[in-house]
Amino acid sequence: MRVLIAGSGGLIGTALTARLRSDGHDVRRLVRRAARTADERGWDPPSARIDEGAFEGVDAVVNLCGAPLLPGRWSAMRKQVLLDSRVEPTEVLAEAVADHGVGVLVNASAVGFYGNTGSAVVDETTGTGSGFLAELCTAWEGATAPAAAAGARVVTVRTGLVLSRRGGLLDVLRPLFKFALGGRLGNGHQYMPWIALEDEVGGIVHALEHQTLAGPVNLTGPAPVTNAEFTRALGHAVYRPAPWWVPGIAMKLALGQAAEEMALFGQRAVPRRLEHTGYEFRHRTLESALAAAT
Repeated sequence: MRVLIAGSGGLIGTALTARLRSDGHDVRRLVRRAARTADERGWDPPSARIDEGAFEGVDAVVNLCGAPLLPGRWSAMRKQVLLDSRVEPTEVLAEAVADHGVGVLVNASAVGFYGNTGSAVVDETTGTGSGFLAELCTAWEGATAPAAAAGARVVTVRTGLVLSRRGGLLDVLRPLFKFALGGRLGNGHQYMPWIALEDEVGGIVHALEHQTLAGPVNLTGPAPVTNAEFTRALGHAVYRPAPWWVPGIAMKLALGQAAEEMALFGQRAVPRRLEHTGYEFRHRTLESALAAAT
């Protein structure tokens, strides 16, 4: 299979590129500069420009584009950047998929789609929630419509909190916990839908190769945990106590809406469609995922 990846330079994109190549697939990468290597093709989403021949022989497209949600407050300007960095590239790629008759588009999204769901279990049949992240994810997924209308199999992968030895959530938390500065956030009751990087990549590959899979797919581990449970497990994994507590009000004062939706809200999201279509998790428990990532 020849796969064209946008956003290949990030944590997930780098690991996905390596996995696909190790599986024998041909990978091309879209880059926002002039192509420098044989596997690169240049593009510029704001001007809807893609190098000629970029889609030649392409069987599937994976879109992982999007500016980081953190750090920093979500000002009106920052929200627009977060929206544009996701929706604009998706629109360009979805139109290109339609124009070139590409059969598959796997497009990034996030469990933020569901908003703050408390302790209720949510799967891919659950509707959109409220808040900026829910609005962002709805627009992001909606931008894939031209590809679906043209007959492409479109999968929107709603990713949870990715756990990796390098990069992602643990890059922020690991140093704090190793110096015994870790602790729960707010009341600690909010759910954290974690996923190991190996399963994040495995889930995307499954979406590419599983011909009957289309629509939203949760990329989360089978057993989401609360923030308090996650805190205890990470402290245990790095052999450090995690006695501290960060009051929710302090986080809101520091980061505003970003703190609320990224740290104090939660989703007890489960990977129903992955499991129903036969995906086998490498890391089914948080303890297993942390052992591999720490």
